[in-house]
Amino acid sequence: MKSLKIVLLFITLSFGYFISAQNVYTTKTGEKYHKNNCHYLKYSKKEIKLDKAKALGYLACKVCKPTASNTKKKSNTTSLTSKKEYKTTTSKKAAASQCSGRTKSGRRCKRRTKNSNGRCYQH
Repeated sequence: MKSLKIVLLFITLSFGYFISAQNVYTTKTGEKYHKNNCHYLKYSKKEIKLDKAKALGYLACKVCKPTASNTKKKSNTTSLTSKKEYKTTTSKKAAASQCSGRTKSGRRCKRRTKNSNGRCYQH
């Protein structure tokens, strides 16, 4: 009977560990956490543990609805230490660069862009 209690305790503790070690994803500028396949993660994705995301004040995405039961566990993660650190590293605005698109005549576009793909609104 005592060994059965020990086994049940061990199972309960290990299950609790796996729930708290689930990984979710955040965007560079967003305030919500998402599942891996959420369409809001199209351009930027940072992996973080679920309990860490909740501790940093992130809210669940209303589209993909990530919970501890529907997110997958990954062993190698890069988690952030604080939301303040996260904000300072990602709040720096990208410098504008020349568009990498080509005009009809074959010349490079003269417009400037801050877009991550390197192209202006027209290209």
